Amino acid sequence: MEKQTLILAFESSCDETSVAVVADGHEILSNVVATQINSHKRFGGVVPEVASRHHIEQITICIEEALQEAQVNYDDLDAVAVTYGPGLVGALLVGVSAAKTVAYAHNLPLIPVNHMAGHIYAARFVKPFEFPLMALLVSGGHTELVYMQADGQFEIIGETRDDAAGEAYDKIGRVLGVPYPAGKVIDEMAHIGHDTFNFPRAMIDEDNFDFSFSGLKSAFINTVHHADQIGETLDKNDLAASFQASVVDVLVSKTMRVLADYPVKQLVLAGGVAANKGLRERLTAELPEKFPQTELILAPMKLCGDNGAMIGAAGYVQYQHQQFGDAALNAEPSLEFDWMPNMVH
Repeated sequence: MEKQTLILAFESSCDETSVAVVADGHEILSNVVATQINSHKRFGGVVPEVASRHHIEQITICIEEALQEAQVNYDDLDAVAVTYGPGLVGALLVGVSAAKTVAYAHNLPLIPVNHMAGHIYAARFVKPFEFPLMALLVSGGHTELVYMQADGQFEIIGETRDDAAGEAYDKIGRVLGVPYPAGKVIDEMAHIGHDTFNFPRAMIDEDNFDFSFSGLKSAFINTVHHADQIGETLDKNDLAASFQASVVDVLVSKTMRVLADYPVKQLVLAGGVAANKGLRERLTAELPEKFPQTELILAPMKLCGDNGAMIGAAGYVQYQHQQFGDAALNAEPSLEFDWMPNMVH
């Protein structure tokens, strides 16, 4: 039996400290995630300084647990992968420093991974990728359509011009009195309620593949405030359902439009908001009808949030291409995929 390529992968871009051991880019030997949700709940969102301190406290414990659970030691490893952006600079620096230290101390190559590439590669644990593919990447900080002609090649075809979908969920969660992170609860409420408010579907008919969610957020907040002022009680489940219907309509319709222009073998749904049941249901229902030749790959629910395993999967591709970093590697909080407009056609 051939020796597996083992990568120790670090993820600390926001409020999860995670270390994983991944074999050959598609087998999870361990994936330790220390979440900080309870620490940030009382603030209604992530406080960068608090997040960084937590990462410092957790990271060595996570490394030990990950190695132990995978039943490997440093000598068995082939490389170290780490998220170096995008994310909160202080949080990213903890992971980058830890990864650089391990790589240096054990003479291992260091692989700098784009956090968003990690989200896409979370779907690689479901099955191998076939190219070209399109990824609908929906998270707290990003909403974008990413076209891939080969492993490790990312072209942004459309992106959000203001709030990301996940951000909008957290903001309206505060208005509804839902604890942070709000996405899962709003999704559950939406399945009980009905789309009675008919909130705007921003940019849904525009001739581009970009998104905008700030108008929806404003319409939502105005509706709730107006009701408060006149003493009217609105059904919170209906509010949640109406908000979610608008988000899902826009995401799905833009995705269907992009697939008409860019024929692909697979559509990958990834990112934190990819765990949303409403979105998963709509794509699962509509894609086979409209594009029967395109296969839908949903990132596993437990890998939609931030985790080290996805960084290990993306890192493995870079390992094969010998894309390594060195001791000068730094955190890049606003790291982006290369924007390549109108490349295809």
